[in-house]
Amino acid sequence: TLVLFYNGHRLPDFPYHLCPTTTKLLESVPLAGRIAGFNRQRPRTGIPLHSDGNNMWLTCQMGVKVPGGENKAWIRVGPETRHWARGECLLYDTTYEHETFNESEDEERVVLHVDFFNTLAMTNLEIDAMRYIYSMREEFMKAEGVAKVGAQIL
Repeated sequence: TLVLFYNGHRLPDFPYHLCPTTTKLLESVPLAGRIAGFNRQRPRTGIPLHSDGNNMWLTCQMGVKVPGGENKAWIRVGPETRHWARGECLLYDTTYEHETFNESEDEERVVLHVDFFNTLAMTNLEIDAMRYIYSMREEFMKAEGVAKVGAQIL
């Protein structure tokens, strides 16, 4: 994952000038206390079945680079399987079990991944409370010496 925003804010020293449209878009939505960025999945790899266990956020993924051929890269959420397409978005609730796989032999799959607060299920007060909790979590992580998300400095 190439993280553009963490906990709803920009990362220091990230070259945002290289992606001004994406940056402007991400600054216009209620980003959750998680990540917004680009996810890459190598050929013949997947993310195992899991659930994030709460309905505080929704995830939107837009296909940026999708393997050619028919239905090579997919996500299953609950009982439904969907396939990424370039320029199209998939929106899902990570409360439900979900998994992904890229069946391509030689092409990676890249999506713009955005976690945002579930404004359908949460009030503004609840969102503000969660923003505060996640900002405290980030400060704690920094105090404990955890200053990175993946390879990127917080």
